[in-house]
Amino acid sequence: MITTTIQHHASSPALRALPLRRAATSTVFLTTTPRLACATALHSSPARLFSTTPAPQIRDFFPQKETNHIRKTPPVWPHHGHTMEEMLAVTPAHRPPRGLGDWAAWKIVRIARWNMDFFTGMSRKQASDPKNPTTAVVADEPFTESQWFIRFIFLESIAGVPGMVAGMLRHLHSLRRLKRDNGWIETLLEESFNERMHLLIFMKMCEPGWFMKTMILGAQGVFFNSLFIAYLLSPKIVHRFVGYLEEEAVHTYTRAIAEIEAGQHPKWTDPKFQIPDIAIQYYNMPEGNRTMKDLILYIRADEATHRGVNHTLGNLDNKEDPNPFVSDFKDMERPKAALKPQGYERSEVI
Repeated sequence: MITTTIQHHASSPALRALPLRRAATSTVFLTTTPRLACATALHSSPARLFSTTPAPQIRDFFPQKETNHIRKTPPVWPHHGHTMEEMLAVTPAHRPPRGLGDWAAWKIVRIARWNMDFFTGMSRKQASDPKNPTTAVVADEPFTESQWFIRFIFLESIAGVPGMVAGMLRHLHSLRRLKRDNGWIETLLEESFNERMHLLIFMKMCEPGWFMKTMILGAQGVFFNSLFIAYLLSPKIVHRFVGYLEEEAVHTYTRAIAEIEAGQHPKWTDPKFQIPDIAIQYYNMPEGNRTMKDLILYIRADEATHRGVNHTLGNLDNKEDPNPFVSDFKDMERPKAALKPQGYERSEVI
């Protein structure tokens, strides 16, 4: 167990938003474990934060439901797994826009990225190079563990929306037109499920405060309705947008891994730090590879898969072409989206 002393200053705008005492300086002694980085890193966080939950309030936010007859409910979509070679081979990459639709999708993602950087306290020195926007670097002023958790949770809370919207609309289209979907629905819903699992994993380590929950509620409402309308108008542009969004996710997780490797996050490298059991079970993580860095490697590989899948789907005829990622091929192996950052061109898989 670790005893942590946290100084709360009334002059901090972020702390004024929290339900804490407004004394000029107060000292709170928390007894916690290293996994509660969201609470213990608060003293070193910059002014702009959504909110941070005090350690005594951290709880199992998504407990496994048991009844008189049901002991355990396994995931609907078991994870396909990644080899260590596949995870280490993932790198940030960018598909240059081709045409007006691609350009619009890319610009919207860059605006969203700027807002994410601003509201999570990333300074200009920490921001990515505009000329190489998906190149991850270790900044002179790295994020704290608390800031990373805030960024991860907000990112994953909205990342699960696009797959659900697209899968729902394609499901309704299939019912309405009395036509097969050619395998797109399952992949899109599985993508949404996978992103939600990322959120559940991070929520086991950090519970956000009321302000961040409000921000998530508003972001989800805007994001869902915008994507709903956009997918009705142009599925191709939406898939390109999601592909670019996943490029940024790969960038984010690559940067977090680089900072861990540089020794800038001692709480995550502490031998006492434990990742949640839900992550170990979902990814079937082997003994000896259950550190925070290993967890982020798995999640980054998932995001790289979504990146390749959506860029590929954006290249296909969404009305007629089958989904190549669930199809059997005549003379080649099934394509691996994680290793194709810019997606497969239509001529390669159809």
